Amino acid sequence: MEVKEIKDKKTWEEFISNVEEKTFLQSWNWGEFNKTLKSKVFRLGVFNGGELIAVAQSFEIVAKRGTFLFLPHGPLVKQLKIDEETHKIILEALLVKLKVQANKSKANFIRIAPVWKRNIKNLSVFKRLGFKVAPTHIHPELTWELNILPSEEDLLAQMRKTTRYLVRRAKKNEDVKIVKSQNIEDIKEFSSLYQKTKERQHFVPFSLEYLTNEFSSFSSENQISVLLGKYKGEIVASGVFVYWQGIGFYHHGASSLKYPKIPVSYLLLWEAIRLAKEKGCKRFNFWGIAPISNGLNYPAFKKHPWAGLTLFKMGFGGESKEYVKTQDFILSKKYWISFIIEKLRKIKRRL
Repeated sequence: MEVKEIKDKKTWEEFISNVEEKTFLQSWNWGEFNKTLKSKVFRLGVFNGGELIAVAQSFEIVAKRGTFLFLPHGPLVKQLKIDEETHKIILEALLVKLKVQANKSKANFIRIAPVWKRNIKNLSVFKRLGFKVAPTHIHPELTWELNILPSEEDLLAQMRKTTRYLVRRAKKNEDVKIVKSQNIEDIKEFSSLYQKTKERQHFVPFSLEYLTNEFSSFSSENQISVLLGKYKGEIVASGVFVYWQGIGFYHHGASSLKYPKIPVSYLLLWEAIRLAKEKGCKRFNFWGIAPISNGLNYPAFKKHPWAGLTLFKMGFGGESKEYVKTQDFILSKKYWISFIIEKLRKIKRRL
């Protein structure tokens, strides 16, 4: 195995186009976006006999508690069904290069959040290489995804009865309008509602600068849209959606409780799915959901801060995808400072 830096966008994106399990966090444009955040970006390719078989995009994250290298939703392997030993060899080869970069960055640890199916074999790969489960996760480890190849009529039929009813009710309401926009100025409208949502749901929001830079990084290739849901001209729901390599992603959402009986959010998400179909997408990823393995009536699920959002997403139909938990490779004793801080934050947020 040989690991080399990849500097060509076409090579990167064409390789990923043949990978089944992926998210836009490994896209070239997500890397360009991170550069606007002053993060150093490292794009590595793993070659076997001259053939590119895996890619890994990582970022240098500089935080108050210390620096670390972060590889979100990667590495991406050409054939995810290859045996455990080959997976290990690929990850081991990448780790050698990542350690070199981590040393240059004076990083305390390397964090990898793979989109590898959570099973004993994949967990074993990380364990054998000396990784430990991270105290928290930055991006989804459990997502909800819908096959949107069926017709709109079939997709509506697959929805939960209540969801389908609310979508149709909102559609019939002449005071409800969904605006699909690729105008960067509308990110300000989203951000305004997003900040209000933060106050209600107690999460740490992204800044307007962050949202604007993300939008700019994807908009040149028509890969991002902001949808604004209006009731009597007032924005009461909004979302930012990424459309990349045949998959639509519900990346950011915001809503108001001013008109609780007007189901604007339901119609907005349905229009986002329809837009994904128009763009030729085969799948729609609703992004993160709360743990559902013990059932929706399980007390822990009901108390989870994402319980309501999870039920909302599941109502559109689909299935869950559970990835290997985020893994940390420790490089310094200073890692434990981050470990304690992140553990406490997770407890505080009841995640």
